[in-house]
Amino acid sequence: MSNIQWSASFGSSRDCPLVEGERQIQRIAPRLADVGGIPVARAVPSKQRRLIGAWCFLDHAGPADFAPGEPGMRVGPHPHIGLQTFTWMLEGEVLHRDSLGHQQVIRPGQVNLMTAGHGIAHTEESVPGQGRLHAAQLWIALPEADKDTPPRFDHYPRLPAWSQDGVDFTLLVGDYLSHKAPTLSFSPLLGMDLHSPRGAELSLPLRPEFEYGLFVLEGQLALGAENFAENELAYLGLHREQVTLTLAPGARVLLVGGEPLDEDIYIWWNFVGHSRDDIAQALADWNAGAERFGKVEGYKGEPLQAPELP
Repeated sequence: MSNIQWSASFGSSRDCPLVEGERQIQRIAPRLADVGGIPVARAVPSKQRRLIGAWCFLDHAGPADFAPGEPGMRVGPHPHIGLQTFTWMLEGEVLHRDSLGHQQVIRPGQVNLMTAGHGIAHTEESVPGQGRLHAAQLWIALPEADKDTPPRFDHYPRLPAWSQDGVDFTLLVGDYLSHKAPTLSFSPLLGMDLHSPRGAELSLPLRPEFEYGLFVLEGQLALGAENFAENELAYLGLHREQVTLTLAPGARVLLVGGEPLDEDIYIWWNFVGHSRDDIAQALADWNAGAERFGKVEGYKGEPLQAPELP
């Protein structure tokens, strides 16, 4: 991030307007970036949408192919506070290391969840010999009451999965119908992957007290007369009891949602805070090499340098 992002407006901004009795959909185009040598499409945060529930960051990494001998993704030691990092792996393998001493390879169909809380540092790098990488990497803002929770790391190799109406579902976090994911969360959330090899039309029951977004990971998604291409986000807002969607053959979409987190959230670089002072203190601690973030062992490379806080 190059500046502070502040989720300032709540209330009506959570709603999509009604036009002739139909609730509209907000279309959000991604910004393109590079993370650790991998092209990413970033949909959240943006000027149009800072949060979806407690989801405060959504990157689509890849798909990226590497020639033999290329290192793939390499992200050096860097800190986090006030959030959970959430990785949903689709292709390839990535090694996570953190300052608590965890070393964990994440493979397709698995989730890595790191709860930063008061502070943690970690690295990510492609496993040697992997020629492709494709993942969704998200952040979840911790509520203010939990912002200083002790850091931890959780790996979820098995998640609830089922098929219905031509769609393969994987529940990543939260509850949906009769399914419940084991994934740790600090606020009411939903994350679910929908993949349709042959294409499908279906209606998804929703909770009207949740706000939702649908992000296209692969292929095309249609919501009524509106079509959404790869890397576009369809923000559905609150007050919906269901949504009808059409998935093109081979399409994959990520459904994210949750109860609105009606708290001021600041994002600066790799930090999430509830005030500017939270960010400034974390930045000073990282630059001073404070014990707060610890040290990542085993990674060959220098820590990332934090940008100045204006």
